[in-house]
Amino acid sequence: MDIIDIAKKIEQNNGRLYFVGGYVRDLLLGTPSHDIDFCVTGLNEDTFLKLFPNAIKTGASFPVFRIDSFEFAFARKEQKTSAGHNGFTMDTNNITIFDDLVRRDITINSIAMDVLTNEIIDPTGGQKDLKEKIIRANSEHFSEDALRSYRVARFASKLQFNVDESTIKLMHSTKNELPLLSSERVFEELKKALLTPTPSIFFNVLRKADILDVHFKEIYDLIDVPQPLIYHPEGDVYNHSMIVLDECSKITDDALIKFAALTHDLGKALTPKEILPHHYGHDEVGCVPVKNLCNRLKVPNEWEKTAIVVSREHMKAGIWNDMSVSKKVSFMEKNYKYLKVLNIIAKIDSGKNDIDFVSIADKMMHEVNGEKIDLPNDIRAKEILHQKRIEWLKK
Repeated sequence: MDIIDIAKKIEQNNGRLYFVGGYVRDLLLGTPSHDIDFCVTGLNEDTFLKLFPNAIKTGASFPVFRIDSFEFAFARKEQKTSAGHNGFTMDTNNITIFDDLVRRDITINSIAMDVLTNEIIDPTGGQKDLKEKIIRANSEHFSEDALRSYRVARFASKLQFNVDESTIKLMHSTKNELPLLSSERVFEELKKALLTPTPSIFFNVLRKADILDVHFKEIYDLIDVPQPLIYHPEGDVYNHSMIVLDECSKITDDALIKFAALTHDLGKALTPKEILPHHYGHDEVGCVPVKNLCNRLKVPNEWEKTAIVVSREHMKAGIWNDMSVSKKVSFMEKNYKYLKVLNIIAKIDSGKNDIDFVSIADKMMHEVNGEKIDLPNDIRAKEILHQKRIEWLKK
C-alpha cells in the first residue's frame, strides 16, 4: 500500500500522519536514511485497525503497527515511574504531534514532517541546532532515561557534532542510573558508535561528561598513562588508542576490527609504575582487561576472541619484518584466522606500511598443506608440515 494512500485514509478519518525522528533529521541534512519512522495522531488503535485490518500490532509498552514494510507508532507522552531505562508509563490518548516531539531526547531528533503537506513541525529548535551542528537535550526530562547519554555520544560521533554544555551536565546526572542499563543496550550503542567515521568522539563525549568509567572502565583507565614520547608524541595511552581507532575506521567499516583496535593496548593500564613510561609485557597481561570489558558488555564470542588475540599478538605483528623465518611461520600458523585484523592494526600501531603477512600466509597455506604433501598419520605430521613451510618461506 502506498504511503500517500495511507496518509490520505488517515486524514479522511480526522487523523494525521507524520515522518518523524532520524528520517526527518537526515532529510534536512541531505544524507541517506535507512529507517523511516511514522507517527500517527488523531486516531485510536481501534479506528486504525478498522481502517487497516491487515495491520500487524507489535510492541509491548506502546502500540506499533506494521503495514507491509512500514511501521506506525501513535503519538505518545511518557511519565517516569521507576528507575531504569524501562521505568516509564506511556499515554497515547489524544496526544498531539507537538506533545510527542517535545518528550523526545534531543532537538535534532524532535522534528516532524507532515506526509501530505511536507510541513515541518519543529517545537524545540532542531533545525537551528542542525545548522549549528549542536546536539542539545530537549529538557531536564532528558536525564530520566540514562540510555540517552550513550545515544548523545553516538550521535555526536555519527554526525561529528558538538554537544551543548548543559546537555553534558544532564548526561553526567545520569551516572547513578547508567549501571541499571542492560548490557545488551549498552553494547548496541557501542556497536553503532564503532560504525561511525570517527568513533573516538563517542568516548571523548563520555569522558567529558565524566561517565566513561561506568561501562568502559578499561578504556577510562588508559587516561594519563604515559608512554615514551619518542614513539608516542600523541601523549598518553588513551589518546594513542583513540588515534588507532580512528585510523582503523579509515581502512575498514568492520565494527569487530575496530573493537580490537580500541582494546589492543588495555594491558598498558596494568604496567607497574616503576617501569613507566615503558610497557614491557603489556601484550601478555592485556588479556585480563579485555576479558573484563567483554564480559561486562556481553560482546559476541568472536569479538572477545579476536580482541584477546590482537592484544596478545599485536607487538609481534608490528615486528613482522624483523622476525626469523621460523618465527614468521609459527606466527602465521598460530594466528591464521586473525591475520587480517592483526595486519591492519599492526600497520597503524607501528606506523610501518610495509607489513603484509596476510597474502604471504594465504599463499603458504594454499601451497603447503596436508593435501599437497604426504604426511605420516602420527604426531610427526605437524612438525614436518611446519618445517616444510619454513623451507617454502626461505625460497
